[in-house]
Amino acid sequence: MRTILHSDCNSFYASVETAENPALAGLPVAVCGDPALRHGIILAKSALAKQCGIITGEAVWQAKQKCPTLVLVPADQRKYLLYSRKMRAIYKRYTNHVEPFGLDESWLDVTGHALSGEEIAAQIRNSAKKELGITVSIGVSYNKVFAKLGSDMRKPDATTVITPDNFRHKVWPLPADDLLYVGRATKKRLAGLGLVTIGDLACAKDEMIRALLGKNGEMLQRFARGQDDSPVLCAEEADEIKSIGNSTTTPHDLCTEEAAKAVLYLLADSVAARLRAHDFACRTVSVWMRDSELNSISRQCRLPQQSDTGSDIARAALNLLREHYTWDLPLRSLGVCGSDLKSTKDSVQMALWTPAKTIRERQLEEALDSIRVRWGHNSVRRGLMLCGDGTRDLNPVDDHDLQALSAMRGRG
Repeated sequence: MRTILHSDCNSFYASVETAENPALAGLPVAVCGDPALRHGIILAKSALAKQCGIITGEAVWQAKQKCPTLVLVPADQRKYLLYSRKMRAIYKRYTNHVEPFGLDESWLDVTGHALSGEEIAAQIRNSAKKELGITVSIGVSYNKVFAKLGSDMRKPDATTVITPDNFRHKVWPLPADDLLYVGRATKKRLAGLGLVTIGDLACAKDEMIRALLGKNGEMLQRFARGQDDSPVLCAEEADEIKSIGNSTTTPHDLCTEEAAKAVLYLLADSVAARLRAHDFACRTVSVWMRDSELNSISRQCRLPQQSDTGSDIARAALNLLREHYTWDLPLRSLGVCGSDLKSTKDSVQMALWTPAKTIRERQLEEALDSIRVRWGHNSVRRGLMLCGDGTRDLNPVDDHDLQALSAMRGRG
């Protein structure tokens, strides 16, 4: 039987700010975006702020009305990326199978380790406190879905163990939307049939769930029954040879196409740079989209000809987004992938009718590769990165914030 951990850093942004500035300890703290860009929106809050009724996404003036003593701290994405990398370094003391789920969460497969899952969880929690000054909650189980559920059950700084023997007692009484991938819309449809708990979903007739939710319902029902065998995937896995992709969970939800466009171009440039670094060009471009309720879709298209330029990949990705995303909900995460790879070691085959603009774009991006190798990836950036809220500080190469296609598949 597998041993899977899911580690969730408690009140991550606010905890990092407190670790960096101990004077904030014991105070209600909220991290907010630039008021000029985000109109003073609360991005994250500490446990004390949460007790005061502060919620993510509300305006600063509303939060201040609830808690006049609220301490506001501007968001510092680079700082959070640094702590995220340090946490992953702690995880890798126990296994190389570490699958990030945003900046503050990760799954670990520690099957076969000399220590038990509960012992490893205790050591990780202790290391996080001593080395980084933050706390984590960890779920220990035999599959990814229950491990994540466990990390959500007790906060802060706690370990919850869910086993084949106790999951009916621990998991089934919980609300249906506590289960991974059950969003607001799915919860409402289940409730319409009187299915309000995870146990209700698990025990419902298969035919009824299939008729209500289709294949997605079948998957959710398997999860509710503890039947999840999805692997913990890591960015270094071998499928990188067949495809190269990056995904990111942005610091805040993306509510407009313009905001999503900036992230898609950022991802596409990173994918293209990696394609060129490995002497590949792609013929197929895929886009992975996850909304604020954790519903995911992915779509792909073929390019007119193979390409290793960010502009070609970004234009295809943006077209896929426009065609297939309805904006009923904001986007939480985006991913871009290039597949159907062809080697470019000898030469790049271009059609006779290749526009001069395409040739110039490739020459430009090759020149940018040389500059970035010497001065860092963000030494040269597209103008729309500087205008997009939340994208100006993302650095897909130097910060290693973005996950590979394997991680995108693991979340799908």
